[in-house]
Amino acid sequence: MAAQISNPIAPCRRIKLNVGGKFFETTLSTLQSAGPDSLLAALSNRAAYNPIFIDRDPEIFSVLLSLLRSNRLPSAALRRFSIHELAEEALYYGVESRLRSASLPSPLHGIDAAIVDTIRPASDAVPSTFSAGEDGSLWIAHGGQISIYDSYLSYSTAVRTHLDDITSICRVWPEIAAVGSESSSGLHIYDLSSGHYTGSVHWTDQDDPRIYKARVCAIANSPDSVFVSFDCPHRENSVLVIDKSTLQVSSELTRQSGSAAKNTFPGKLTWLPETSLVIGSAVTCGAFGYSGYIRIWDPRNKEVVWETNEPGSGRSSRFGDSFADVGVDIDDSILFKICSKSGDLAMADIRKLGDDPWVYMEDTNPSMREASYGGNEVHLHCYKRQVFVGKDGGLEVWSRLNERGGWSEQRGDSENGRDEMSLKRNYVDKVEMGERGLIKRIEGGGERLFVSRENVEGIEVWESSNHSAIISVSS
Repeated sequence: MAAQISNPIAPCRRIKLNVGGKFFETTLSTLQSAGPDSLLAALSNRAAYNPIFIDRDPEIFSVLLSLLRSNRLPSAALRRFSIHELAEEALYYGVESRLRSASLPSPLHGIDAAIVDTIRPASDAVPSTFSAGEDGSLWIAHGGQISIYDSYLSYSTAVRTHLDDITSICRVWPEIAAVGSESSSGLHIYDLSSGHYTGSVHWTDQDDPRIYKARVCAIANSPDSVFVSFDCPHRENSVLVIDKSTLQVSSELTRQSGSAAKNTFPGKLTWLPETSLVIGSAVTCGAFGYSGYIRIWDPRNKEVVWETNEPGSGRSSRFGDSFADVGVDIDDSILFKICSKSGDLAMADIRKLGDDPWVYMEDTNPSMREASYGGNEVHLHCYKRQVFVGKDGGLEVWSRLNERGGWSEQRGDSENGRDEMSLKRNYVDKVEMGERGLIKRIEGGGERLFVSRENVEGIEVWESSNHSAIISVSS
């Protein structure tokens, strides 16, 4: 007799639920697809002959049930409900990971990216800078505060700092920000999860009276250290290495006097994971055009392993066409620069640097060969093996293609020692300078590209156009 007793649920593949007074019927496998630790999987194991009652919103449950059935959100879901409402209910049922994967953008391909929205903080809406997270979240600095948006780009909170303005911001941990200001000295650390100020780091030297009121110009992060570019009123500048475990200065990577262009402070710092090198660049623009340097340090011995100055000694094949901006592809250890006069893009393999390592890109897209450059300020940003360039208010992308025209994930070594690479240039957005404003900053995060413009409120959110779930956000 005992052998004939079985689980009363197992033969029944249909489960009835009563959510907030509305009845649903689904299958056992659909509920269990929510995961073994979810509430729905736990309810599916209960022996119940009457509908199981759940005192929650039935309309949102309908969306989540559809998500479990098809692994995607209904097209109208984000028009009916905010992502915050969906996320709150998904957390209750234990399906937040399924919601996240279904609602985040498709892989970012600059060639088909489009603006899906502009995030505008409630006050002081012209951003001074911003930081994008690996999960697609966003921190916007405006005035002396930081507005925080999660990976759904839903507004979370705002943290007021003691600074009047913030011009540099870097994520040193997921919830910890290192910030600096051109109007105040020091690097300041804030826990954005609690809004608490946790400490400051200053560049000082009791033996050198010129070292005072040092302001932060650039920040780079690594697993163990934070690299910070400081500049003093008398143009003394340095790059300090800060130990993340103690938030104390561990070493001084370089110190120089900024009386000449080749000794000015680095306005960009990048830490390279493959080699643990630190890349700094400085660009100045005067009556005679652009000038600057690119310098690579090894923090382990504090030595310069490579540098170049432009205008240089004439060894460069583009002498007189100095770079206007520099970017680093940290995935493939490639250095990119954009020329100030011609607007041409050049690349150099960081592992094979020499006196003149630059290879200048040629358009493989016939429609772009006549594209002109107005000579205004340009910005360059490397992200996901793509190079985004802001020129004259428009946005271009240089995309890496394989032989079949698809997206290449790896490089192959050619016989002549140079890595083979095919780049195609396209407009992401072609606008006149006055239509939307000059691009001030470009940064990638998750599968999104974020763009700010000079004296324009908000941050533009760019996603690949095949992502249909467009999210509208505001604080």
